[in-house]
Amino acid sequence: MSVLKRHNVRSAGDGPSTLVFAHGFGCDQNVWRHVAPAFLDRHRVVQVDLAGYGGSAPGSYDFERHATLEGHAEDLVEICEALGVLRPILVGHSVSSMTALLASRMRPDLLGGVVLVAPSPCYINDGDYVGGFEREDIDQLLDTLDSNYFAWSRMMAPVVMGNADQPDLADDLASTFCRADPNIARHFARVTFLTDSRPDLADVRVPCLVLQCSDDALAPIEVGRYLHRHIAGSELKVLKATGHCPHLSAPRETIAALRPFVARIAKSNKREAAARARAAARLPALAA
Repeated sequence: MSVLKRHNVRSAGDGPSTLVFAHGFGCDQNVWRHVAPAFLDRHRVVQVDLAGYGGSAPGSYDFERHATLEGHAEDLVEICEALGVLRPILVGHSVSSMTALLASRMRPDLLGGVVLVAPSPCYINDGDYVGGFEREDIDQLLDTLDSNYFAWSRMMAPVVMGNADQPDLADDLASTFCRADPNIARHFARVTFLTDSRPDLADVRVPCLVLQCSDDALAPIEVGRYLHRHIAGSELKVLKATGHCPHLSAPRETIAALRPFVARIAKSNKREAAARARAAARLPALAA
């Protein structure tokens, strides 16, 4: 089975840049339904389901391969290779933002940029680093998930979503969580909440945009500032949006924050494509 079928990859639109949208823990590509279509008029838009989620192929989640974020990053690299497009932009939410960064480290020549939506390289406080949780908090969260995943989903969805004035958003997120395979969710939760990606940040060599919410129960504002300081040349945009899912709670603001970054990558891609075309046009004459 091709990697595109394995990850239920859907593609639409055309243009100088390709945006590849990857969802966060417990979700599927449908969470981008309010954001991705806004870029169809000028860009190619690609949406993927992580292994084990959404419409991904049964058995695609490998408990050994996906025991670290590197396994998921390799999936993203394989997807981008299979698409055969010029320097795509990976747009990752939450854990997929870190996965996208790892993919950029693996293949900086392949990717045009990375957008990190509500990211966190480490959820656990460590000395001066503010991740938002003590290790005991994370252990308790994982124990609760182990004992009753569906109850955990209903309990956590309002915390993750925030925006208590829009309870339908939390209900929808809880329903998405509940569609996931509990065994995969338990495994992936440990990968998500116990991974420390801070050592990887210094090696990122592609343009990065960090989109941080102004009040996020999972990723405090200090996390966004930390990422901005430790990823060379990165941009930090603090959204007025609250909660951990601005693509669902504040799609217009999320789209507006994405557009300038995407436009710059598209302009760079146009220049590179033109240079390649000129070089290719000269080849016959050089050969003669």
